[in-house]
Amino acid sequence: MMMNEDQVNDIIRRWRDTPEEDLKPEDYQQFKSLGSACLNEGDSAQLLTFLQNEKNQGIVKSMGCVLMAPLVNEAVKKKKSFNHCQAAITHLSRACRPDELLHSFLELIEDIDPGAISETILVLVPHLQTVLLCLEERRAAGVGSVLSALQKQLSRLPVPYTQRQAEADEHGLCRCCNALAAFTKPFIEVAMRKNGNYVTTSEGEELRMELFNCMRSLRAPLLEAELNRDRKSSLWIFATEIMVTLPAIQVSVSELLFFNSLKKSSQTDNSQSRESRACLAYLLFVQLITLDSFPAVFRPVFVLQCNMEHINQLLNSKNESHLLKGLALYTKSLESVEDNSLPVSLLDLKSFYDVPQNLRKLLTDCPIQHLRESGLQVFQLFINKLDAEAKHKFFRCMLKTSNHAGVESYVVKNIRNQVEFSMKPGNTNKWFLGEELLLLLGLVLCLPQGAQTDLLNSMDKIMESLSLLRYLIIRDKELRSPTDVWEKLCRIKDEYLKMLRVCIGISIGYYSAELKALREDQKLKAREARDASRSTRLVKSITVKHESVSNMSPEVQHQVLQSALVTFDLMESLIVRIEEITEEKKKITT
Repeated sequence: MMMNEDQVNDIIRRWRDTPEEDLKPEDYQQFKSLGSACLNEGDSAQLLTFLQNEKNQGIVKSMGCVLMAPLVNEAVKKKKSFNHCQAAITHLSRACRPDELLHSFLELIEDIDPGAISETILVLVPHLQTVLLCLEERRAAGVGSVLSALQKQLSRLPVPYTQRQAEADEHGLCRCCNALAAFTKPFIEVAMRKNGNYVTTSEGEELRMELFNCMRSLRAPLLEAELNRDRKSSLWIFATEIMVTLPAIQVSVSELLFFNSLKKSSQTDNSQSRESRACLAYLLFVQLITLDSFPAVFRPVFVLQCNMEHINQLLNSKNESHLLKGLALYTKSLESVEDNSLPVSLLDLKSFYDVPQNLRKLLTDCPIQHLRESGLQVFQLFINKLDAEAKHKFFRCMLKTSNHAGVESYVVKNIRNQVEFSMKPGNTNKWFLGEELLLLLGLVLCLPQGAQTDLLNSMDKIMESLSLLRYLIIRDKELRSPTDVWEKLCRIKDEYLKMLRVCIGISIGYYSAELKALREDQKLKAREARDASRSTRLVKSITVKHESVSNMSPEVQHQVLQSALVTFDLMESLIVRIEEITEEKKKITT
């Protein structure tokens, strides 16, 4: 119901004369309605004058909190009334009871319009700081509640991925992060004495614990952001602020990363804490933020061992940003380690099994090429750091578990490199020359599916295995002592080549028949019916690199079948060459 000026003045006089405890819920609602009406009618200046009037301070102290929501919502719109609304919010922040204001602010944050998250946060943060600094009791809990609420809303904002997006800051995330960093600074100072010593009261300890909530920002948004120390963006600077904050609130970064002190906090769930620590490790060791103040007493192998947990957390994700950070952290952790130095005992650790397996999944399943290329580089770097026994065990593990011809062929290539290295003067070791080599060859020179082996999908491993076998036959002198090792190798070779020849014969017969049938279908004009029939039969029997041949055009099917026959001929020619070299070697030795 609309009221005239006299009626409004009568109500205001009644409020001035009414003790706070006698005010009714209807009074609070009416006060809010009158304030909102002023804002809607463009009378923000009049509302500000009313709030600042000395006669009305009793009303403001008692009921002013209810105006916070309409004032903030009006300020977010950034109309002509913006300055008046900001002045009114500032006055209420000082005149109303801090605990009531905090409750109102938290409700505002919880109910933020999804389309105005950054604008609302930027309006609220300075006033939140004022209210919390005025809070005499439970300030630490208030700081924690505000940080948690703000970060929950910030996590809803899109993270800029490119430099241009960060500079444009279309959704306001960068500005909000800057505001959040500024928000925490006075509370860090409160938690410390002026002379730099830490406050030892329970309130000071609780405040430091609540400020520790800034760790949440390491996973959202910093875990998603592209960071580059050569191009210090707003988010990079925000990351630096957090890294500097941790020691300022008496949190040891080394304990956090290496000794898992984060488990002491029951306020952070395990998944979030692992992601936060992984991002912390990335910022420290890859972006080098605050690395100059990090203890230099930790050996590179120990750092790698501890970082494997964080690397595994990142590589276990399907998020491109997480994978990039995981690969970068893996690379940096390995680069400090000497080549051929990691002992086999490390491979018994769960993380040293999980990380290569996640890396293998990235190499075989990830659709993003640059991630696969980076992953392969890190895979090789890890192999380079293992000592001979560890390499041997790692190769056995990958050959048994990878189930991917491409990965297996890469392992076989590395086995050949190690055999070649071991044959050089001064490098002899039992793992790649003696009896132990036969364990690897038993996994390399085998066709688990026997005559049913899909040679086309196993092509990469088979070709690399034949290349290794040819090399071993040529370098037989280094392998003939002891004699029984050479004899066992020859038996493995003979069994492998015999079965492989059977597979090649079956495959050539099958693919030749398919190629002939496809050609006949193409010659006949009834393509639609007959091609559908052929495609249906092909899909049941042939896949190439996990892609069904039936999904290909007849022309591409023809190329695939022809290429398969060429590949089988190449395998056969390599087998023939190996047998020729074997016969030549027999003549020389006899």
